[in-house]
Amino acid sequence: MGKSTPLKVALLGCGVVGSQVARQLLEQADDLRARVGRPLDLVGIAVRRLNVERPGIDSALLTDDAIGLASRPDVDLVIELMGGIEPARTLILAAINAGSSVITANKALLAEDGPTIYSAAEEAGVDVYFEAAVAGAIPIVRPLRESLVGDEVTAVMGIVNGTTNFILDKMHTDGADFDDVLAEAQRLGYAESDPTADVEGFDAAAKAAILASLAFHSRVKLSEVSREGITGVKSADIQAAKEMGCVIKLLARCALSEDGTIAVGVHPTMVPVAHPLASIPGAYNAIFIESRNAGRLMFMGKGAGGSPTASAVLGDLVTAARNRVRGSRGPGESIYSGRAITAAGEVRSRYYASMTVHDEPGVLAQVATAFARHGVSLQAVRQESTGEQARLGVMTHLALHREVDGAIADLNSMPEVHPGISLMRVEGA
Repeated sequence: MGKSTPLKVALLGCGVVGSQVARQLLEQADDLRARVGRPLDLVGIAVRRLNVERPGIDSALLTDDAIGLASRPDVDLVIELMGGIEPARTLILAAINAGSSVITANKALLAEDGPTIYSAAEEAGVDVYFEAAVAGAIPIVRPLRESLVGDEVTAVMGIVNGTTNFILDKMHTDGADFDDVLAEAQRLGYAESDPTADVEGFDAAAKAAILASLAFHSRVKLSEVSREGITGVKSADIQAAKEMGCVIKLLARCALSEDGTIAVGVHPTMVPVAHPLASIPGAYNAIFIESRNAGRLMFMGKGAGGSPTASAVLGDLVTAARNRVRGSRGPGESIYSGRAITAAGEVRSRYYASMTVHDEPGVLAQVATAFARHGVSLQAVRQESTGEQARLGVMTHLALHREVDGAIADLNSMPEVHPGISLMRVEGA
């Protein structure tokens, strides 16, 4: 086909991100044509409700027949921005089977059933791009998928949920309680009315599964990601972190264990103030990569929102369109290493345990003995007396999670230790 023949684009979903993508496709048509080498013609937008006013978007483009639009044989590129598992999975597979390349921001679907999508695309000879599925505008999927494939990535960790970072940052800087900051985040539009996916770590866990799969060339399922949210983080934890020279962040962490398995999880983590991730403010995201040859790399930016996410979507659209023009394909799923997931008890980390104990001679020695009995070495101890009780905080050296769990179980059985021991991971060697 000649350079004037347009590539036809279908858009599934026209919410906050979808409407931005549609407007930018129409407003930047000349620039996109120059970058692709052919015009991009938006031929339809599938929506749930036709009667909703969408400024700047021609209502003639709208349809409520999503499967009909996704299955059109004359469409070259389908952008899926509906979210959720179904009907998104059915629509994406219909588009692939019709010969369209797909661009999606659907982290939940890719984390739960990405292999089905990738296998279908491989069989059909089309592309699947998903930069916007992880950390919005931050380019992280392409570096892992393409730029670093000549290197060996050893760890990927980062702040991949802006809502939780906003909450923890405000708790740290303002000394506010979790519930008050969550309410503020909801007023500002950073948190949904039902914030469960964010504050309980589900959103970050889906992104961690995708990052681990890309970094270590293995299939990592969402169900294999160890997950803990931030609802249990108290003001006392924030203050303890400050006193230890740390801040608390919800970190997604994927790393190679000593036995070659993949440790992958999402947990509230104390991060030393000297670490680059400690200074990431507000609703921003940041991802830190460690590799054998390139060393340490960090990517930071807006991890959500209409315009930032639309930027990533359009970047993928241009790449997929260029492939279409050249008759080529981008990288598919890379799973050659087939690494297993590290058992939860075998994950190695530093930990900070905080507990209330009787303030009497010998208690500190008993606490230290409980850790030593399980092979856990203590790096630092801090104690604050409150009369007949004391608040005791202990920082461990690197230890296996099962060893620390064993020590905590022993402490819970001691009459000198009050119920409610708080345990948090600490980043850094």
